[in-house]
Amino acid sequence: MEIIRNVLLEPKLLLSFREVINSIWIILTSNIAIFIYIILLLLLLLVTIILMITNEMRRTEQSDLEPTLEQDVNITLEQDGEPQQTQPEFENEESTDESRFFMLRQIDKKAKLSNNHVYDNEITFEELCNEFRYFAAGTLGLYYDIKDIRRFVGGLTVSRIMILQGMSGTGKTSLAYAFGEYLNNSSVVIPIQPMWKERTDLIGYYNEFTKKFNETTLLQKLYEASHDEQMYITILDEMNIARVEYYFAEFLSLLEIPDHTKRYLDVISDVWDTDPELLHGGKLILPNNMWFIGTANNDDSTFAISDKVYDRAMVMNLDKKAQSFLAKPISGRKVTAAKFEELIARSRKKYALSNRNLRRLKELDKYMIKQFHISFGNRIMGQIINYTPVIVACGGTELQALDDIMSKKVLRKLETKNMVYVKSEAPGLIAYIEELFGEGEMEQCIEYIRNIEINA
Repeated sequence: MEIIRNVLLEPKLLLSFREVINSIWIILTSNIAIFIYIILLLLLLLVTIILMITNEMRRTEQSDLEPTLEQDVNITLEQDGEPQQTQPEFENEESTDESRFFMLRQIDKKAKLSNNHVYDNEITFEELCNEFRYFAAGTLGLYYDIKDIRRFVGGLTVSRIMILQGMSGTGKTSLAYAFGEYLNNSSVVIPIQPMWKERTDLIGYYNEFTKKFNETTLLQKLYEASHDEQMYITILDEMNIARVEYYFAEFLSLLEIPDHTKRYLDVISDVWDTDPELLHGGKLILPNNMWFIGTANNDDSTFAISDKVYDRAMVMNLDKKAQSFLAKPISGRKVTAAKFEELIARSRKKYALSNRNLRRLKELDKYMIKQFHISFGNRIMGQIINYTPVIVACGGTELQALDDIMSKKVLRKLETKNMVYVKSEAPGLIAYIEELFGEGEMEQCIEYIRNIEINA
């Protein structure tokens, strides 16, 4: 009987449970409940914003309380023999820096204390290449072929922008880093982020909440270089993980201006009395002693580098590792940008491109226009004329220089043409180049054309 009673009561229990569930659901989905949910979400959002602002203000206060600079105190004796402290020349300034450019102001103060620089300027391009190669090997354990070292140094003489391409692990970033170490002025590495789209990602922006400028590492290094004469190297690591022509557009335009004293980089739109010394009207002159070296990979995670960037930059391929060799550790040397420019001018005067090779280039230009509608152009021709003498001064030959720069600057344009047509014309182009410059003299150009022929 008890079992029968339980069976009869079970449907009633299930029915009452369902009614309770239905009642709760009606309450939770009512208009009043939804209104309460919205109010709670708004309150949560408001509390989150307040906490973010509070944390930002705390960080700013902490940075303002950090020591601004280590100051030396000199002890002198008065006539009566009692010691007296003499303060550094900027001691009269307020102890708290109210400038919105905290780090740039510290660079101003540091520059006042370190005016005595000693440079090792007595060097030739050939000595520089050999020294740098042995420094990288003996001191840093990095090995490079002497031809790659010459191309690297030669590329720096053509443009303030250089692109190092090649397979991962061939030492692209290490090469640029090693050159900074050789100059006794460490390269600054800027890891490019995929979401970068404008110049503020590189140089920073003014924070309206904290009333401070967000000073990036690059901005600080640019400002430091403006106080100095030494060569500076900035590495744009994985530069094409974002679109170079977006975030680097202003730099590309400024570096086209022939007079480097008129390359004004817009930093901020207004002016404060407490702004750094070298910031005039919110602008900073782009220092002529700064070189930008970008490393580029070609895979699915990166963007193709546009012709605008390639035409303005010097390109170098690192496709294989060099053999190791014995080298003793040697010290680097400080070289001024002015001395580097002097070596460039001396090389172009002493090793100017020969008339014979100049005629060859003109003949090749006519052939490329006729067969592929590709012209060298004034910019590329100027780069060839400027690059070749430096490679010769570094210990190479004219044909080695022409082979390298034409494969990077001229033949690269074939990739923009109809590849089926280019493939059909490739054997004729190879034959013409070998006839014009000599068989086996233009190895990089021939290899480049054959790769196009294979992959087309």
